[in-house]
Amino acid sequence: MNTILITGASSGYGLETAKQFLANGWNVIATMRKPDEHALPKSESLRIVPLDVTSDESIAAAVEAAGPIDVLVNNAGIGVVGAFEVTPLDYIRRVFDTNTFGVMAMCQAVIPQMRERRSGTIVNVTSSVTLAPQPLAAAYAASKHAIEGFTESLVAELAYFNVQAKLVEPGYAPTTQFSHNAVISPLELIPHQYEGFAAPIFRDFGSPRLTTKESDVAEAVWDAVHDATDQLRFPAGADAVELFDARFA
Repeated sequence: MNTILITGASSGYGLETAKQFLANGWNVIATMRKPDEHALPKSESLRIVPLDVTSDESIAAAVEAAGPIDVLVNNAGIGVVGAFEVTPLDYIRRVFDTNTFGVMAMCQAVIPQMRERRSGTIVNVTSSVTLAPQPLAAAYAASKHAIEGFTESLVAELAYFNVQAKLVEPGYAPTTQFSHNAVISPLELIPHQYEGFAAPIFRDFGSPRLTTKESDVAEAVWDAVHDATDQLRFPAGADAVELFDARFA
């Protein structure tokens, strides 16, 4: 039975992805900063492991506890919404620590065992902000664009060892807004000079024409893991698919 390790599995995309793979007979290692035994249904195929992707010690302990990992899904992330000029650099560094360096650290921790076995798949969850420019998301977009370029290089670097790297690009999800895990409220990062610009954007976010469901992301991860072609990008959600088609068609 294959084993998948998912970061940020306490809620949202990570939680739904864990449910999807559990339901399909996989061993699931659901990692969380604050383990919640009630987040997922009890199963002999499930282990909940504490993990902070910004801590080298936490990563090492989680990977050791996991044992052999066939698939790594880097889903953990935090958001930041607001005018870039007033976004504190200390917070931007926190965003990069999780969204960018946390992903890289997890890859470094897991690649050696995949390389030795000459098998495995890494799925990095980014965002539709990498598919089209989106205002008031500059720092967040930068953290996700970095992982897109990183993953493109990994594809070529790991193919020699028969290890795959894939991208899943979720769109906007009202139930799991990418600012949900933000420490700073978007309202704190909209100075009065930006109010006229920001108001219609937030209004559109409240009633988007196309949105992404958590199940869309879980299905995209499933498709990426089982893909037998060289496809790199898997847009998740109707809005992300529309942006993807506009960019790559």
